[in-house]
Amino acid sequence: MTHRENWLRVVEYRHPEWIPCSVSLAPLTWKTHREELEDVALRHPRLFPGFRKGTTDFDAFGPVYRQGERFRDNWGCVWFNAIGGLEGQVVEHPLADWNNLRRWSPPDPATQSERGERNWTAIREHVAAAKARGDLIWGDGERLFDRLYFLRGFDNLMADIATDEPRLGDLIAILLDYEKRLVGMWLELGVDVVGFHTDIGAQNALMISPAKFRKWIKPMFAELFGMVRDAGAHVYLSSDGCLLDIVDDLIEIGVSVHDPQLRANTLDGIAAKYRGRLCANVDLDRQMFAFCTPEDIRAQVREVVDRMYLPEGGLMLSGSVWDANTPIENIEALCDALEAYLPP
Repeated sequence: MTHRENWLRVVEYRHPEWIPCSVSLAPLTWKTHREELEDVALRHPRLFPGFRKGTTDFDAFGPVYRQGERFRDNWGCVWFNAIGGLEGQVVEHPLADWNNLRRWSPPDPATQSERGERNWTAIREHVAAAKARGDLIWGDGERLFDRLYFLRGFDNLMADIATDEPRLGDLIAILLDYEKRLVGMWLELGVDVVGFHTDIGAQNALMISPAKFRKWIKPMFAELFGMVRDAGAHVYLSSDGCLLDIVDDLIEIGVSVHDPQLRANTLDGIAAKYRGRLCANVDLDRQMFAFCTPEDIRAQVREVVDRMYLPEGGLMLSGSVWDANTPIENIEALCDALEAYLPP
């Protein structure tokens, strides 16, 4: 069975052969561990297929990852980076003043991504080559809720939602129009799944009430996700924080996979809300990786599988190391624990 077919079987509850697992490493983590981390990747080819020693530049970072850099993206947001190798944050918001909305416009998805140019000719060639190999084909739906607070500023957006500011509806309509154009271009290429990023959860709850989510955000999600599902593709929603209060809503509006963070949602919460209902790419507890033993990590992976596994599917596992303090032996333990659930 190919990785594409197995992934689709997991999402669609059609009895996959293995649990899809992945490990992601921040540029800062690569900069910290360097050749030692290369050796880990080489020892785990099922998690890092095709990895070759010497192909990673430990010190070369892209926009908003370079320490001290101020960078204006194509939406007009200014980013500042305080820690090289981690993504910076937006410090200037083009729509902090609602009066700017009259003379502001989003980028053109036909030519621009968030931080650079978008070449659809090259994208089409890449997709065609991936299809020829039988790979799972992804489209990038970019940002949703987080785009709103990048544009308005977090405090401003919270006040807009709390007071039902009517101009927020105008901004959401502009974002929705942009997203529909972008998603439509991906769907024309015949992608299997469209991924969206929309951090809307805090450590213990949503950033806004479930009622406000249903009033302001859910309709945008429903229209976009329905567009994807009607085209026969899947919706992958990446959103950090605790989303337990709206899992039923996510299922209703067509989310195929969500990546619940283990610490924020708890294993009890994830098991109760996701198991057998919504495919969960469980984001293991990255907040503990720097402060635990290798056996703690192996035990956590086993516990998640014991609680969440169904032969029908619905479970993926993701380990993200996003700091400079996680010991290399803990990263090795994470890779060992996850690789046990992959095919030989």
